[in-house]
Amino acid sequence: MNAFMTMVRRPLRMRLFLLTHLPAAYFSGIRIKSITEEKCVVTVPYTWFTKNPFKSTYFACLAMAAEMSTGALALSNIHGQKPAVSMLLTEISGEYLKKATGITSFVCRDGIALRDAIEEAVAANGSNIITVNTMGTNETGEIVASFNLTWSFKVKTR
Repeated sequence: MNAFMTMVRRPLRMRLFLLTHLPAAYFSGIRIKSITEEKCVVTVPYTWFTKNPFKSTYFACLAMAAEMSTGALALSNIHGQKPAVSMLLTEISGEYLKKATGITSFVCRDGIALRDAIEEAVAANGSNIITVNTMGTNETGEIVASFNLTWSFKVKTR
């Protein structure tokens, strides 16, 4: 297990990381529930802070949780990487299928594909792009939203 995954699994350290690096996610209550090499599960609650006037979770909060479910997998692979690798979200598309009125869980199962894309960028001492998917479900397992996110990885040259 790498250092990033270890940090994510420690609630206090993860909350401090969110507060200092992703304050919007911290205040929205977005949390990484589990992370492995293969998949990441991120939840976003339906609360006063995340709701919209239509009595559902605001679309931006859903998108933020979707991004985190893929981005955490990418971060776990570039954390401490030598040479250093930068990552940038270059495209996001989402499909909202059902009103989100409770806890929504986003699951990305593309961890191995992200790892391979990063390794290819490092091997070529260049860059690589990959599009991954994450699905958001409600507490009864119904699909609420589906997102495709395109990440770009580039080896840093100093």
